[in-house]
Amino acid sequence: QVPLVESGGGLDQPGGSLQLSCEDSGLTFSAYNLAWYRQRPGEERELVASISMAHETDYASSAKGRFTISRNNRKSTMYLQMTDLKPEDTAVYLCHARRGSRAFWGQGTQVTVAL
Repeated sequence: QVPLVESGGGLDQPGGSLQLSCEDSGLTFSAYNLAWYRQRPGEERELVASISMAHETDYASSAKGRFTISRNNRKSTMYLQMTDLKPEDTAVYLCHARRGSRAFWGQGTQVTVAL
């Protein structure tokens, strides 16, 4: 069973907004450092944003000022609020959880930005 499940992807126009969610089912969520990655067809998976157990955040340059990562440990859920979407944001977005040598991936949610 995949312990991380993403939702919230879809089709939006340039300039639009989407909120992605990543829900845990079985991890001690608060004990993991979390991140959002994305992967475009034919390209390497790239880090979009990360949030530590201490809620420290970091962003890829492409995401700074447009995306906001957050987590709610009581709900075992991580979020990615995306605004001012651009066609180059089109990708499969995956959540990632890491604690020491243990790491988990979700299966991804598709985000498509097009007219």
